[in-house]
Amino acid sequence: MLATLLLAGCGGGDQFSDLRSYMKEVEKKPRGRIAPLPEFESYTTFTYGAANKRSPFEPPVIVAPKSSERKKNIGVKPPQNHVKEYLERFQLTSLAMVGTLQQGKSTFALIEDSLGGVHRVQVGDYMGDKWGQIESIEEARIDITEIVSDGADGWLRRPRAVELRGLE
Repeated sequence: MLATLLLAGCGGGDQFSDLRSYMKEVEKKPRGRIAPLPEFESYTTFTYGAANKRSPFEPPVIVAPKSSERKKNIGVKPPQNHVKEYLERFQLTSLAMVGTLQQGKSTFALIEDSLGGVHRVQVGDYMGDKWGQIESIEEARIDITEIVSDGADGWLRRPRAVELRGLE
């Protein structure tokens, strides 16, 4: 009897008649159209035309200096009767400073080459493949002056530095 009462209570009344009539109105209205998908344009190939130009990742070519600059560089030349030192076999970028030593008043730097060997250098020694001469040694840095070509049959001095590994 209880189940019958419950079922009778759920089925009674037409309280959703307004909702049903609205739904019938909406169904009678014309339906909208979905626009067709846009036409796909095929990929056009791109031919890279700057392959024979300078790479933007390489340093630019050094422009020949003016006559006033050329006069300034007349006395700059690589050493003539210079006996190459061991560290001149390596490019400067492949050498790393790993420490310093002091013996009395002399300060030495410890340089690791690309083969893993560690070498002691002092002011006046050469290192790097461009006649780089050590000008000063500090606790965390070595100042070097290289002699490089100016691109016009001359030479110029270029300051460089090698910093203690780990500070870069």
